[in-house]
Amino acid sequence: MAASPDRFDARDIARIAVFAGIIVVLGVVGPIPVPGLVPITAQTLGVMLAGTVLGWKRGGAAVLVVFLLVAVGLPVLSGGRGGLGAFVGPTAGYLVGWLPGVIVIGLIAHAGGRPRVWRTIVGAVVGGIAVIYAVGVPVQAAVTGISVGEAGLFSLAFLPGDAIKAAVAVVLTMALARAYPPAFPAVARRRAVAV
Repeated sequence: MAASPDRFDARDIARIAVFAGIIVVLGVVGPIPVPGLVPITAQTLGVMLAGTVLGWKRGGAAVLVVFLLVAVGLPVLSGGRGGLGAFVGPTAGYLVGWLPGVIVIGLIAHAGGRPRVWRTIVGAVVGGIAVIYAVGVPVQAAVTGISVGEAGLFSLAFLPGDAIKAAVAVVLTMALARAYPPAFPAVARRRAVAV
C-alpha cells in the first residue's frame, strides 16, 4: 500500500536525511571570503538540489533539519559555525532564505511531475538565487547599517558563483533523473501506484 502524498514514509525520511547531510557536507568546503561582504559558500548548492530532487515539502524538511542542527549548536554551517547566533548576524537572512528558497525551487521544478530541464533551471534560479537574495539582502542591510540598495549592489559579487551553483544543480538533477528516477519522491510514488 502506497503512503499518502502528505505523509513521509521511511524512504522519504531517508531522502530528507541524505539531503540534509549533503547541505552540511557542502559546508565543509568552507566559506570563500569576499572583502567586506558575506562569504560565498557551497551550501546553497545543496539547498538547490534538495528542492529540485525532493520537491518543496521534503526539500523544506531537509532544510529544517539543518536549521535544527544549527540551532542546537552543531558546527554544520560553512566555516564550522553553529548555534543561535547564526540566525542573527549579517548572513542570517541568507540562511533563513534557504527555507522559502527550497520551497519555491521545489514548487517550480516539480510543477509538472517528472523533472524537466527548463523547470529545473527556472526553479534553481528563482528559488535558489532570487528568493534567497530577497530575504538575505534586507537582513544584511539592517544588521550592517547600510541601505538595501548598497547591500543589493554588494550581492552582485555573488551572482557568478550562484549561477554556477544553479547550473551544477540542474546538471546533477537531470543526470540523477536519467540514472535513478526513484530518487525523486513524486516519480517513485507514481510508479508505486502504477504497479
